Amino acid sequence: MHIGWLASAAAAALVLGAGPAAARDVVIHAGRLIDGVSKTPRAEVSILIRDDRILDVQAGYVTPPNWEVIDLKAGTVLPGLIDTHDHITAGFHKGDPIRNAVTITPYDVTIESVGYARATLLAGFTSVRDVGSETGVVVALKKAVNSGAIPGPRIWTSGGAIGPTGGHGDAANGLDPDLDHPHWKDNLVDSPESARRAVRTLHRRGADLIKIMPSGGVMSIGDDPKHQMMADDEIKAVIDAAHALGMKVAAHAHGKLAIDKASALGVDSIEHGSFADAESYRIMKAHGTYFVPTMLVGARVYDRAKTHPEQLNPSTAEKALMVVPVMVKNLRDAYAAGVKIAFGTDTFGMSAHGENAQEFALMVKAGMTPSDAITAATASAADLIGDAKNIGSIQAGRYADIIAVAGDPLADVTTLEKVGFVMKGGTVYKADGKAVAP
Repeated sequence: MHIGWLASAAAAALVLGAGPAAARDVVIHAGRLIDGVSKTPRAEVSILIRDDRILDVQAGYVTPPNWEVIDLKAGTVLPGLIDTHDHITAGFHKGDPIRNAVTITPYDVTIESVGYARATLLAGFTSVRDVGSETGVVVALKKAVNSGAIPGPRIWTSGGAIGPTGGHGDAANGLDPDLDHPHWKDNLVDSPESARRAVRTLHRRGADLIKIMPSGGVMSIGDDPKHQMMADDEIKAVIDAAHALGMKVAAHAHGKLAIDKASALGVDSIEHGSFADAESYRIMKAHGTYFVPTMLVGARVYDRAKTHPEQLNPSTAEKALMVVPVMVKNLRDAYAAGVKIAFGTDTFGMSAHGENAQEFALMVKAGMTPSDAITAATASAADLIGDAKNIGSIQAGRYADIIAVAGDPLADVTTLEKVGFVMKGGTVYKADGKAVAP
């Protein structure tokens, strides 16, 4: 059987069954292939899939006897995209953010996150690195996706971020000091000992990596993005404890001092990196540190600060107007300096889940080539996550995480905002631009 690129959703459902089912033997005929391995696209390629894995990639259109055929000859086929800075359980709630902070429960978040996971997958993001969510909620979401109970991307999560009292991750910032919540202090650390304990507790609870908050932030109340707020010995204790457990460490860092210290101490990635400079880039290159620029959240927060500052926390609008304008220059300079770059949006509701691909145009506007921006969301993202043997490319042995678009994203990178076909692990979730149930 064949699924034409312009075939109806009904035809797709007929071929694939009433809902997504594990593929057995399937071959995809790709008109153009960007495989995440070579910078040069390939034309007229067959991707052979058995169950959830890619069996082989062959030149020309081959059709083994009795194999199902998915006809994507008119499209560009790519590996499933990867967002390495997502908050898959978080959504933006209009109105007073202080009131929202003390009225929205983890139960509300759990229900909403099911929709966010589905929207992200249907947008072509078959893997995400979640770097800051309620630990119990996001671990449960990950388990539900892995079991097939709900559709969603593969999730690597840090659970709750580790940071200092009064820092970017302190939920009590700006509130009545007498207000408290049983879990607000779970990941607050003010010594190397408490830092090690927090890492080990997160590992026990199911986290895959660790996120730290060595600098102040923008969306928090009162802290300064330029300040280093975790001590060097606390940062080092986290890194040592995490690496001993096989966990990578992502560092939220806007200010130069926090960027430089965290990179030199061995973090695996710098998130945001707003006030980095040439020295910062040298340190990051020397230590193999990835940079995750998160341009989309910057653009959206800046617009909100200009038009609706009342929808932001106190002090956030002022900080956004200071920080965001330097982000474009920072990405341009880091890219020119040869720093390793991985794709990340910081999606938590400023942009909707499923709009992740809007990051590509901002990366290209800042000076990256479309090819390198795509690499940042495929091979480089997989390398940062630490699972390049399974995700981030279309080659034998990898998961059959495959997407397709109608145009050429190397000519117009915004084509990736309109993904028409999504397969994850050999299961088709979207065909001809329409979701296949559920």
